[in-house]
Amino acid sequence: MALVDIHIQDIIPARRSETETEDDDDDFVMDSLFDEFEPTPKLNLNEAFDEIKKSKTPPTKRKWKKAVKKSQKITDPWEIYHFDSLPIEPCIRHRYNAVTQQWTTDEVKVKMATEPFANGAMRECFRMKKMSNFAKSSDWVHAGNFVSKIYMEEVERDQYFNDVKLQMDAKVWGEEYNRHNPPKKIDICQMSILEFMDRPTKPLYHLENFMEGNYIKYNSNSGFVEEADARCTPQAFSHFSFERSGHKLIVVDIQGVGDLYTDPQIHTATGTEYNEGNLGTKGMALFFATHSCNEICHSLGLTEFDLHPTELEEHAKYVQLANNSDTHIAPSDKVKIVFRPRYSISPLEVTRYLISERQSESMDDDGTGLDALAEEDEDATSESDASMPSTPTTPHAMPMRVTPISGSKSNSNRSRYTSENSDDSTTREEEQRLFHKKNVVHRPSCVTMEKEFRRSSAPTQMSSSGRSILGQIHLELAKYHELGRFAVTEDTRNLTAAFYHLEQSAQCGILEAILSAAKVYLQQDHDILTDLHVDETETNHNEGIRYMEMAAEAGDRSAMVYMAKALDTGHGLGTERSRSWNDAINWYEQAVDMAKADDNGEFDCTLSDPNYQLQARQAEMHREGGFGLFKDPSTAGELYNEAAEGAMAGMKGRLANKYYMLAEECYGEVEEEDEDDDSNE
Repeated sequence: MALVDIHIQDIIPARRSETETEDDDDDFVMDSLFDEFEPTPKLNLNEAFDEIKKSKTPPTKRKWKKAVKKSQKITDPWEIYHFDSLPIEPCIRHRYNAVTQQWTTDEVKVKMATEPFANGAMRECFRMKKMSNFAKSSDWVHAGNFVSKIYMEEVERDQYFNDVKLQMDAKVWGEEYNRHNPPKKIDICQMSILEFMDRPTKPLYHLENFMEGNYIKYNSNSGFVEEADARCTPQAFSHFSFERSGHKLIVVDIQGVGDLYTDPQIHTATGTEYNEGNLGTKGMALFFATHSCNEICHSLGLTEFDLHPTELEEHAKYVQLANNSDTHIAPSDKVKIVFRPRYSISPLEVTRYLISERQSESMDDDGTGLDALAEEDEDATSESDASMPSTPTTPHAMPMRVTPISGSKSNSNRSRYTSENSDDSTTREEEQRLFHKKNVVHRPSCVTMEKEFRRSSAPTQMSSSGRSILGQIHLELAKYHELGRFAVTEDTRNLTAAFYHLEQSAQCGILEAILSAAKVYLQQDHDILTDLHVDETETNHNEGIRYMEMAAEAGDRSAMVYMAKALDTGHGLGTERSRSWNDAINWYEQAVDMAKADDNGEFDCTLSDPNYQLQARQAEMHREGGFGLFKDPSTAGELYNEAAEGAMAGMKGRLANKYYMLAEECYGEVEEEDEDDDSNE
């Protein structure tokens, strides 16, 4: 670097001469030797901390905070209803925890409109504002907008609480549906109960968040399907709940705004839970009478419900509605759901088991259970956050495992305990895994797989007949067709489809259907489908005998007696079987020894074919012998004595004396045979 000589004169100006004036200073400029720097601004610690905090805040959360702040600046859409002039009323709020099955209460303040703005078939709706318990001010302009509902006719107070249980249980099934990754997720509104303590009689109201938008009823609890705004998701969700619960329940009456639903109904297999809207298997039958599987059903691995070809023609419009939907599934999105048997479990317990399974999977995934779901409430943060979607930390937003059963992970916390019934010590995870393996089920909707499932079931856990829910649904459909439920006039009843469903029910082991099908084929009087008659052919007769044998194996006494008499006499036996007194004796004995109820919970031992008559006929067969049965007068004598005692108990004294005399004759024949044997020796 070259050196530059700097003189003092270059920096400090020379002394001003006396002739120079002060104005000359304006023309004098001194250049700085060094570069000029801007002064450092004063550090604001609060702004610095805000920047650091902002950098650590997730982008999604920042966006939601921004949205919340923006929403707080928006004017109240209900300002025109003048809530400012309404009185503030204190209420007790009752909330239900679907996980713990417990109720919690707290105090809230509300303002409710005096006149309803809408009403349904059973309840009317009022606009309501509720102040959040976490609100820092009493600004009712930004209080949450809610809807309160009350029954128009007086009902038991328990009805309100049962409705909340129903909706919260339906919410559990909605979140289970979401875990299977459908193209569109759904949700069901939180519901609670308000008790107005300052009003006379302390009335109860249902409380829900107000849903802004086009409210649509997609289906009902009696088979209605919306055609103008037909969508795949609501129908697929109902079908999914049926199969995922193992036919124990189905969530229907889907309605709401978009995929945010409210006021659903649950039909259970027993038809006794929740409320009067639970139509049981009748409601399930009405759903499948109008349901046509769509792309979402197929993507979830749901099976088609069996329908007669004539019904499929009537279903063409529902198929077309499904095809016109905007939702379509890519082939790669299809999943397979494995089904397993479940035997003794109530419809309410199946929801509890589902929650237990999800708790287990949640614990395996991130160490948290369904506590977040249990505590979910509109007051969790603020009223403005009521519509905020779940963050990935909540259980219902976690990725789902396709296989319904979850196993324990090796790195999970293990706590050991000793069972009271066994000395062996095991882990809770192992017990829970076995518990789920036994109780969690996904059961298809088609009869073919139902029959395969029943065949693979342990005979000690399920009889050859049994109360198949799917079979009961087909039986209800047969009855609906007979009543003309789906016909315009009585003359257009589809009895062919009715008989098809009757046979499907019989294939599932429903005793009532088996007996009815047997009597139809055998040209006997029957209580179901009384106007239906089939041709009297050899094939139909053999089919009737097959059904009658199924009924006898299921424990129906009348069927046992029919088979015994047919094998005894050969009359009405068909061409595929031959007379066999051994088999006839077997059925006679089962009919006589039948001291327990059949699969329908009934038995008949005296009204028709009393036991003493069957015993007397067995005695005749043993005394005579033939058709594969060896002659045995000793057994015949014993049977005559038993028949005599039964006749005496039935106030048939003369017949009893006859049986006693025949018993003596049989014993006499035994003595003669013994004498002949001695003489031959």
